[in-house]
Amino acid sequence: MTLTANISNPGMKRILVYRLGSLGDTIVALPSLHLVAQKFPEAERWMLTNFSDSLKEVPMRQLLKDTGLIHKYIQYPVRLRNPAAIVELSKSIRSIRPEIMVYLAEPRGLIRIIRDVVFFKLCGIRKIIGVPFTKKMQRPAYLGDGTYEYVGTRLLRCIQPLGTLDLKASSAFDLSIGPIEHNSAEKKIHKLGVNRPFITASVGAKVDVKDWGDDNWTSLLSRLGKQLNGWGLAMVGSSNERERTSKLLKKWPGKVLNLCDRMSIRESAAVLSRSRAYIGHDSGPMHLASAVHTPCVAIFSSRNLPGEWFPPGVRNQICYRTISCMGCRRSVCEDRRKMCIRSISVNDVFDHVVQVLDMARPFPDVLTVYGN
Repeated sequence: MTLTANISNPGMKRILVYRLGSLGDTIVALPSLHLVAQKFPEAERWMLTNFSDSLKEVPMRQLLKDTGLIHKYIQYPVRLRNPAAIVELSKSIRSIRPEIMVYLAEPRGLIRIIRDVVFFKLCGIRKIIGVPFTKKMQRPAYLGDGTYEYVGTRLLRCIQPLGTLDLKASSAFDLSIGPIEHNSAEKKIHKLGVNRPFITASVGAKVDVKDWGDDNWTSLLSRLGKQLNGWGLAMVGSSNERERTSKLLKKWPGKVLNLCDRMSIRESAAVLSRSRAYIGHDSGPMHLASAVHTPCVAIFSSRNLPGEWFPPGVRNQICYRTISCMGCRRSVCEDRRKMCIRSISVNDVFDHVVQVLDMARPFPDVLTVYGN
């Protein structure tokens, strides 16, 4: 039922993209946003998205600023139920008169998908691309090797009428980080010491089931700090993670930076791009590090299917346990006490960091710089 008539019309004036979520949700959709921009280069591209009061949420417009992918936004609060507010949202959509909608929302069940389509039709949108009506389009494809399709690939599959885009291309996740962000990053990094190698990390996790726990982090940072003698550690995150991060940074014997709530998300991306490696949970900062081509050691619960949210790229190392209840989508796990992520040991993560940094041989003063 996806409507694709006349999508090649170069005279399209306004395109409305529908994508919900925060930092990670936006980054995995970057290839699709690049494809939309390539397909409709002259169109005014709008984004319909939600906003949240949560301190862990990063506004989409803050991340996409200066990329040229999206020009303007219509935002509405999460869990919108007020009839008057819904009418106002409809008026806002009608006022821009979009000729095509590109539907990039995560599947939330067929009934909700149909409800969305009916609403957007009533808003005057005639052509909608990418609506995942079938189970095949709603679910990540099984790849036959124990893993499942990356969510960014599934989104591209849904909007295939627009064309294709190579996820391996360096530009697929391009955020157009500019001189202002890079200069700000250089000033922050300078506090670690001139030409001092450093790694980055974040303990952020939107839901409890994704959190590896402070005992594990304490042991890992203590061990890595001894092994990486003379290296610095910078940690990023939101304001409500700053105190927790400060406590963990005390376990690092070298120079440290607590950048939680001290830089914009794009400045953080510039810092991450200079890091030798990134360590963190399945979270927005992890996806951000991957987007700027920094090798990641990602610590995953089994909340999602293996591969679904793994950062793409052969240099990334994934810590994940394949268990019977994988793909549960839970936010809290009380009955099994997060056995999936708790079964990932400090040794597991340490060994993955060793592999990423190529630490099998004695440390030189400067380790191999991994190219983009």
